[in-house]
Amino acid sequence: MSGRWICRCDSISPADNVSGSASRQAVIIDCDPGIDDSIALLWALSVPERLDVLAITTVAGNASLECTTRNARIIRELADRPDVPIHAGCRRPLKRSQVTAGHFHGASGLGSIIMPEPVLPAETAHAAEAIVSHLHAASPDSVTLVLMGPMTNVAHAMTLDPELATRARRIVLMGGARREGGNITASAEYNIFADPHAAQQVFASGCPITVLGLDATHQVRVTPERVAGMRGCNRRAATFAAELLDFTLQLAANDHRDGGVPLHDPCTIAWLLEPTLFVTQPASIEVETESPLTLGHTAVELRVTTERPANAAWTVRAAAAAIFRLMTDNIARLP
Repeated sequence: MSGRWICRCDSISPADNVSGSASRQAVIIDCDPGIDDSIALLWALSVPERLDVLAITTVAGNASLECTTRNARIIRELADRPDVPIHAGCRRPLKRSQVTAGHFHGASGLGSIIMPEPVLPAETAHAAEAIVSHLHAASPDSVTLVLMGPMTNVAHAMTLDPELATRARRIVLMGGARREGGNITASAEYNIFADPHAAQQVFASGCPITVLGLDATHQVRVTPERVAGMRGCNRRAATFAAELLDFTLQLAANDHRDGGVPLHDPCTIAWLLEPTLFVTQPASIEVETESPLTLGHTAVELRVTTERPANAAWTVRAAAAAIFRLMTDNIARLP
């Protein structure tokens, strides 16, 4: 594992990360929409010249699998992107009991917004099978997996195909915490806590991984001014995104958030489009899977050594204002 990471990390330049370039990246987005997942999906679907979204795969997490799949279908229709297939995946974690987050995302996952039923159905193939199929159909080292929820689908795909990690270009994921502590328990971030065994399998896979954890996403804050900027675009999709963001600002659970509410999952899309808006450090990351007290804790070791080599790039800094400008400008392109 360590040899492959070091080789790939040394060979990646800012240009290879598509910073400021016009090259198009092939991606599969695995998600559990969810307010911030929904905004991230809108963003990703708004830039087809930059992101070739091969598929959206859904997993139970912020809401049930039925809700997250419905929400992904709603976002696809809002973005007018019927070309993007959606595959429903795992409805429960690998080993632990299911944990949802309706207290932050609303019962449906879309806050208090009531939407009509989407017209286009999801595909019949399971998400994990679709991930394997797309990676085998593509050239090796050409598809990035973007993970915004519990990593159950990808762990299942890696079990179906043990060589999967060698076929993906990289994994870009939102999850984990170090300096900031947890947002679901004292030390665990929700996406990792919801399926720690899947997360540990992914981190141990040997695939190059960029991690947008709470240390970064807590720097990217939703404020009334930024919501107003989104709403001021006067476009249907942008207004929808603004209403979702308004829900987070009004949520009682976020009352203690001085300076605004963190916006998590869209940071993955920001990194894909402009990685220079972030600062990362090589890290060795492992996930606690046994302790009842610290289940889902990410042990992020920045003092990497030959005995404990890096298996990820951990994000320590994010340029919030530039991220919000880019996101708003891009989503404003949608209908």
